[in-house]
Amino acid sequence: MAIALLLHLLAVIVWVGGMFFALFVLRGAAARTLDPPLRLPLLADTLDHFFRWVAGSIAVLLLTGGYMIYALGGFRAVGVHVHAMVGLGIVMILVFGHLRFVSYRRLQHAVAAKQWPTAGTAMGRVRKLVMLNFVLGVLTVAVVVLGRGL
Repeated sequence: MAIALLLHLLAVIVWVGGMFFALFVLRGAAARTLDPPLRLPLLADTLDHFFRWVAGSIAVLLLTGGYMIYALGGFRAVGVHVHAMVGLGIVMILVFGHLRFVSYRRLQHAVAAKQWPTAGTAMGRVRKLVMLNFVLGVLTVAVVVLGRGL
């Protein structure tokens, strides 16, 4: 169980920490130092690599989370905070799916066509979805940590 929990937490760190880095560090630095023809391809390529890590993190989260719930006796045996964590996690996975397969593809196509205003608009949509998932991720962590005492 300890190994599953460790892997679960590491996957959360990769996903939520990666979103923090993208939103509050990389984006600002790139916006201050690079014009759109350089910034947007860099951000699109960075997201491509990050999304691969997120997909792996999601797989780890589902496997380890499912295992731990099973080992604890199933959903009937776990607290409401675990149910909330699972619900929020499902919403995050759905947001990620839309982000990756709809919004990000629009960004990729605009960058490939060198349509910088369109790419900038697409990047804005990507940023909003990443921010939504970041907020959901922080909320999920708070629910789990604060809900353990309930």
